Amino acid sequence: MSILEKSPRILLVRLSAIGDAIHAMPVACALREHFPHAYLAWAVEQRAGELIEGHPAIDQRIVLPRGWLRSPTRVWCLRKQLKKLAFDTAIDAQGLTKSAVVAWLSGAKRRIGMGGRWGREISRWLNNELVDTDGLHAIERGLKLLEPLGIQSPAVRFEVPAAAADQNAAREIIHGLGLDDGFVLIASGAGWPSKLWPVDRYAAVAAYMGLRWNLSSLLIWGNDAERTRAEQIIAAAEGHARLCPKITLLQLAGVARLAHFAIGSDTGPLHLAAAAGTPCIGLYGPWPADKHGPYGPQHINLQKMCMEGTTHQRRHAPSQFMEAIDVGLVFEACDRMMSR
Repeated sequence: MSILEKSPRILLVRLSAIGDAIHAMPVACALREHFPHAYLAWAVEQRAGELIEGHPAIDQRIVLPRGWLRSPTRVWCLRKQLKKLAFDTAIDAQGLTKSAVVAWLSGAKRRIGMGGRWGREISRWLNNELVDTDGLHAIERGLKLLEPLGIQSPAVRFEVPAAAADQNAAREIIHGLGLDDGFVLIASGAGWPSKLWPVDRYAAVAAYMGLRWNLSSLLIWGNDAERTRAEQIIAAAEGHARLCPKITLLQLAGVARLAHFAIGSDTGPLHLAAAAGTPCIGLYGPWPADKHGPYGPQHINLQKMCMEGTTHQRRHAPSQFMEAIDVGLVFEACDRMMSR
């Protein structure tokens, strides 16, 4: 075995979004396990980059600002930065033009990316080793990209950073809210309106958990619109829900680790809770839950309707896909979680 094979220099590209970056963590963990002496860097955009800081599998984060591809100056600076790091392999775990451009700019001779429907835009022309990842869960798609490197069916591990400061901050938040005896985490927001479950139904679930199981619900939020939704849920939850203060993503992981379980739709915070080891109830409409839901038997993914179509069509899907999930179905899932 050559020195290069023992100590490869690998660039992992997964730029955004938060949930997608979480789905790529098992790729980084598998690479580190298979190549313990590798130099492994991750190219990521700013918001999702918060999650990568301190990740035990990564030697270096390369953080890109939003809109970097529209700036020739930033592209040129990125090219110089990547060239200096002398990568021999780049893995495009996103399958878009912007991610494939990063892999190409690195100068890596091997640029592994997705073929089939997940090799989107011009990524299939910029990457030079294509892997068919159709029909797989999002996490399995990423791990499939490692087969050309001799990595077959690795274990799924996330290893979300758990710094003492973040864990302590999480415990202080929970103690300050009087939730030391347990709580349910609710992530009611979503990046797309088509993924939102109605406010009144979340409120009904929070009230049910309080009355049936004597557990309060903690509402998390990431922007003003999500905070407004959370406050509406709390107002209608008959005193059984609390509002989480504004926290960082890694503090949120710490909070999730203290919850009995989490409930939410296809959104970054729900995937973060799952990656942190918290059982989750995923509520799914336009996107298929079996390919995008929290991964593993400890989770319960609920879906009554699924939409066939493009990403654009699913983004603008009518509310009926999420509204098909009635509160009784979620009550039953909550009872199953508690009975465990």
